[in-house]
Amino acid sequence: MDKRASYKMVVGPEAFLPPAAAPMGIVGPDKGEGLVMGERVPEQQAIEEAARRLLNARNPTIFPGPLVLWKWNEAASREAKAVKNLAAAIPAKLIPMADYRPKYPKILADREINPNHPNLTIWHNKIDVCLFVGVHCHQSNIALKIIRGGTDCFTIALCTFLGDDEAHITIRDLTADTIQRIADTATRLKLSAGKKKGRG
Repeated sequence: MDKRASYKMVVGPEAFLPPAAAPMGIVGPDKGEGLVMGERVPEQQAIEEAARRLLNARNPTIFPGPLVLWKWNEAASREAKAVKNLAAAIPAKLIPMADYRPKYPKILADREINPNHPNLTIWHNKIDVCLFVGVHCHQSNIALKIIRGGTDCFTIALCTFLGDDEAHITIRDLTADTIQRIADTATRLKLSAGKKKGRG
């Protein structure tokens, strides 16, 4: 039996050596789409699910990478402001991934994430939902696979290019507007939940 036909992405810990998503049949999203648990969905559905997961998390955490941390162009500056808006809307903790060098012999897991051992930061901070934004594809791919394999953290990846199939949710063609749409969706969902409680 072909394992790819029956493979379903799960929240980990999946395995000591989890299979890469692409060889298992996970196909990246087309323009206007996202992935949720390996299934292609309309982008707005992925945005709604990302906002919902962040809002329902015990310890939601955003890992901004160099593409938004360093003001290397105006787009990065706008994305950084949108990330701060998103963190405030949830609210979520921000732990930067400022660079990709291995942090040996010790990582300060309260203040940074090492993409070579992201599980240490996840475990130390008891993070149950995390969001990668502004992380180069080659590093996010490795880190997300390690997180999925060894932790029970739900992963969201916002990608400037084609999306990251190693994340539980991914949204492609990232702009500051995409990030702001997640923040606005989270605010709307919170208001809606508050109104329902008020009527109850």
